[in-house]
Amino acid sequence: MVGGPYESNAALSDVLVALRWVADTIDAFGGDPANVTVAGESAGGGIVTTLLATPAARGLFHRAIAQSSPVTSVYNRARAAFVAERLPAAIGGTRGDIESFAGSSTQKVVAATMKAFAGIPDSRPGTIAFAPVVDGDLVPRHPIDVFRYGESLQVPLLIGTNRDEAALFKFMKSPLMPITEPAILQMFTAIAAEYPEVSLPTPERVAAAYPGSKPKSIGLDVARDVAFRMPTVWAAEGHATVAPVHLYRFDWATRLLKVIGLGASHATELAYLFGYFPSGKAGFQFWLGGRRTGERVSADMQARWGAFIRDGDPNSGLDAAAPVWPAFTADRRATLVIDAKDRVVDDLDADLRAAWGDEVLGFR
Repeated sequence: MVGGPYESNAALSDVLVALRWVADTIDAFGGDPANVTVAGESAGGGIVTTLLATPAARGLFHRAIAQSSPVTSVYNRARAAFVAERLPAAIGGTRGDIESFAGSSTQKVVAATMKAFAGIPDSRPGTIAFAPVVDGDLVPRHPIDVFRYGESLQVPLLIGTNRDEAALFKFMKSPLMPITEPAILQMFTAIAAEYPEVSLPTPERVAAAYPGSKPKSIGLDVARDVAFRMPTVWAAEGHATVAPVHLYRFDWATRLLKVIGLGASHATELAYLFGYFPSGKAGFQFWLGGRRTGERVSADMQARWGAFIRDGDPNSGLDAAAPVWPAFTADRRATLVIDAKDRVVDDLDADLRAAWGDEVLGFR
């Protein structure tokens, strides 16, 4: 709660303070306080989509970029309390005794938070330990509901995900995403129990959305779409009713990343967005080739992202040979597929939408 003894959305409050500082002082550094873009990836993308549903952020930014945002990973007070009550116990104190943190060393606090970071999603698949909270104050309503009802802040949005998001979590043996069949079933059982009014898709209907997937990889596909792709599509649908939206999917992967099973996994687009092409061990992804194509992918991404940041149009000033990236609309649903050769696909997610339906899935 803002102004209370403990801040329920400390990270989000910090972002708002930073944005207010930018609004007040950026002109002294040659910036334009009327032309501010917020951007983030993964948890940072989640902050961006939450900001779009935060009334206190109105007027503080004028464009938004959300890459691989877990849009629906924003929880209610009860779920936040479940985490908070267990942190003191992890630090050696009494369960629920938040004051025990005051006398603890930084090392103990870090160890306790990391224990919760891994333990919460392991015991409750589909949830993460630390996320924005619908506190009825700073975040009055769940962001996905704000998007769905067309009530998000009216600023242009560039948003998308990567084709193989979940592969990284499998590669790292991370508990953050449920990718095994038992974990996925546990997640859906919990959703059904917590939200009996939600009509969950049948396993047969879901399986039909992945006709080319091997049985062992369907878990990765399901995790990717429940955590990232479908929430992104749901957010794009709602936000497009109030402001321009450009939706993408990042598909490009080098031959080596495909061979080791990562593909276009979570965060792989960042190297191209920032033009990071090191040599030696740091540039391992190019050991089997692809550097020249990657540099071209990078140049195109930087041009589009830069144009969007400047004036809200990712097509502004682009090479004439580059495909025009239309705004997302309910009738066309244009999506830019970023690959060795970019292309625009209408209703790229038609099969997924048919399988998962229009009801938002996830924990609140």
